Amino acid sequence: MLNAECPMLNDKPLIGITPCSRVEDYVESVRRAGAEPLVLSNSDDPGMVLDRIDGVLLTGGLDVDPAFYSEAPHDRTKADPERDRFEIPLSQQALARDVPVFAICRGVQVLNVAAGGTLVQDIPSAIASDLDHAVDVPKDAIAHPIRLTPGTRLASSLGWSATLETCAVNSRHHQAVGTVAPSFVVSAVSPDGVIEAIERPAGSFCIGVQWHPENFWRTGEFAGLFEEFVAAAARRHGARHGER
Repeated sequence: MLNAECPMLNDKPLIGITPCSRVEDYVESVRRAGAEPLVLSNSDDPGMVLDRIDGVLLTGGLDVDPAFYSEAPHDRTKADPERDRFEIPLSQQALARDVPVFAICRGVQVLNVAAGGTLVQDIPSAIASDLDHAVDVPKDAIAHPIRLTPGTRLASSLGWSATLETCAVNSRHHQAVGTVAPSFVVSAVSPDGVIEAIERPAGSFCIGVQWHPENFWRTGEFAGLFEEFVAAAARRHGARHGER
């Protein structure tokens, strides 16, 4: 649980990471990008969390309850009510305060729903495709390419990938962004049309991706994404603490 009286360990930006079963790679990715990671608790108060941290990392996990976007659950939907109760308001308040947000897998789905969008509840049932979006082993196995939208923040953060306009990614999901939330744009799609990334152009940093870039911290293919996220968090940290 976040302790509001606990001072920062150093002058690095503090990134709040939502709890999940595979949190270690998120923590290491944040550290390597130059920030201090803090794994949050689902019992934390979202407003108090945002008073203390400089960026929010929304992690992977089970599905978002479709009641949040006014749909009945699909047979394959497996919601996580405890996480929803914390992460939906956390995301909404982060957007309202323009706190930098990086959302991954379930995280991009939470972000889109929190901002007013919907989800595809089950890709195999809804989309005719030869692509496998659920390649679980090994966790950094390449599943398919994606096409980046030129001129987006995602494309510029990925550097060489933006030049090629394509990128190879891993994939472990059966849901995806459906109707994109207002104020967001699509920044990547897979060959079968599944939305692989969204972003909020007006935000200081607000990107959500469907794949798992945190699994590549050893080889650095997606280090630029974490570095851009941490840079935005560092700017917020500096502004909050009166730095010039």
